[in-house]
Amino acid sequence: MMPSANASLPDILAPGLDVIFCGINPGMRAAETGHHFMGRSNRFWKTMHLSGFTPTRIDPLNDRQILAHRCGLTTVVERPTARADELLRDEFISSSTALREKIERLKPRYIAFLGKPAYQVISGNPKVIWGKQAELFGGAMVWLLPNPSGLNRGFSLDALVEAYQALRYELVRVTR
Repeated sequence: MMPSANASLPDILAPGLDVIFCGINPGMRAAETGHHFMGRSNRFWKTMHLSGFTPTRIDPLNDRQILAHRCGLTTVVERPTARADELLRDEFISSSTALREKIERLKPRYIAFLGKPAYQVISGNPKVIWGKQAELFGGAMVWLLPNPSGLNRGFSLDALVEAYQALRYELVRVTR
């Protein structure tokens, strides 16, 4: 079953979270089921557990449990695709205002973009680096994390966990 053209994945958000994880856009399976990071090869939930954000591995069908760990989920672009590289640059630009307003309204401490492409376009900086960024987005500090998609073969599970742990350690550090 293919998601309809106007299918979108519901955000899982609340005011004042520690971090909102911001995917590029919904995958087809996520849009079809209405649950984040549903793809069989997606490593998000495993990475979240192994990096210490969650004490157990959350099943994608229970994705709303992420709120109990002061984390939220959203996407830059609402349109589902099989691959993120199917998105157009203009989609990132046109979606950025609504995303910025959402972040301003909810006031998380951090927004963590999962992958560089969307943030490169939104920030106008093609040479962004992984980790903490110098500028704010919607009043939140920005952190760039590798995309956990199974299509992202540039990062092993261990490398993903290490990158996500760096953000978790930063959150613990700034809370003290």
